Amino acid sequence: MKINKEQLEQVNKQIDALITAGSFYGKKLKEAGISGVKSEEDFEELPFSEKADLRDAYPLGLMTAPEDKVVRIHSSSGTTGLPVIIPYTQKDVDDWATMFARCYEMAGITRQDRIQITPGYGLWTAGIGFQLGCEKLGAMAVPMGPGNTEKQLQMMMDLKTTVLCSTSSYALLLAEEIEKRGIRDRIHLKKGVIGSERWGDAMRKRIHDELGIELYDIYGLTEIYGPGIGINCDQGTAMHYWDDYIYIEIIDPETLKPVPDGEMGEIVITTLVKEGAPLIRYRTHDLSRIVPGECPCGCKHPRLDVIMGRTDDMMKIKGVNVFPSQIEEVLRKFPETSSEYQIRISHLDGKDTMRIYVETNGSVNFSDLSERIAVAVKSKIGFAPLVKVVELGVLPRSEKKTKRVIDERYD
Repeated sequence: MKINKEQLEQVNKQIDALITAGSFYGKKLKEAGISGVKSEEDFEELPFSEKADLRDAYPLGLMTAPEDKVVRIHSSSGTTGLPVIIPYTQKDVDDWATMFARCYEMAGITRQDRIQITPGYGLWTAGIGFQLGCEKLGAMAVPMGPGNTEKQLQMMMDLKTTVLCSTSSYALLLAEEIEKRGIRDRIHLKKGVIGSERWGDAMRKRIHDELGIELYDIYGLTEIYGPGIGINCDQGTAMHYWDDYIYIEIIDPETLKPVPDGEMGEIVITTLVKEGAPLIRYRTHDLSRIVPGECPCGCKHPRLDVIMGRTDDMMKIKGVNVFPSQIEEVLRKFPETSSEYQIRISHLDGKDTMRIYVETNGSVNFSDLSERIAVAVKSKIGFAPLVKVVELGVLPRSEKKTKRVIDERYD
């Protein structure tokens, strides 16, 4: 998608606000002698912003609006280094609510729905974002927050909630608990709005089949409002994103140059109207592509394909670059396996070893399946892993994000 004239004007207003405020990124622009852009070429010369930059601005170096206009802060959920603090004005909060309400509407959710919100509240943007959009839409919010599965299921039954908002990991955990307890006929869920982590086709199918609900992929990150900047429609898994609030480029993560629509690359986001902490050309490290052409659903907002992984998901094993999505791609070819897997990397006797743990339903020969998966993985990545097949339910489930790669080489 090419940046249009109106978006260029919005970018110039963002640049002006950043420089005037003397915020962290404003100083960066000023030092580079940048005061505005007149063309797409000018825009593509603007420096990128990175999470490391945002951490360097801790605690409030990103604040661009006057402090008396800042009504809230949120923080990224990262576990390493200083947190990223993002200030929000009332307009930012209202804009976020509007975008999130659009997401619910895109999923066919109405004021008559009862929306159970299971992601975390507090500094993390997830729970409160789902609630903001729900209230803006006018639906009933059931703000459960994370954990306490017993109470989640009780409220789900008693309040007859129709929409589940969660991570894919927790949606799977709930689906398995509902099946285990035999309470499927007491659950009234119709739709699931799933965010926060990448999930594959196998997990999507399991949740859909076990809960019998329509599933929608929601996109967002704390640095750019939070969840709610895009969601898929009923025409497929590609997500419409709100290009009146954000501009998205896809770049080659090595050359850092934009790639044509339809090509895979790294998502880079520019906020167009944000006040509290505008960001210009923010590298998300998420991998996807712009889906070219108009959507059959009739929505004119552009589309982003499913998130395929992250540039920093890459594992270097035996000198080979390996992505979890490559392992998922192989496992998809084995219908005997469930959606759950775990990769463990260790260094023994002077060499790297990759072990893959995979769940199956128990109706197959574990040893034979292990060998067949190992051969298929070797064909894909160039070396054979050790594959251990385990029974369904053995691998850990999570109420948040499931940790699928455990690198023990540096423990």
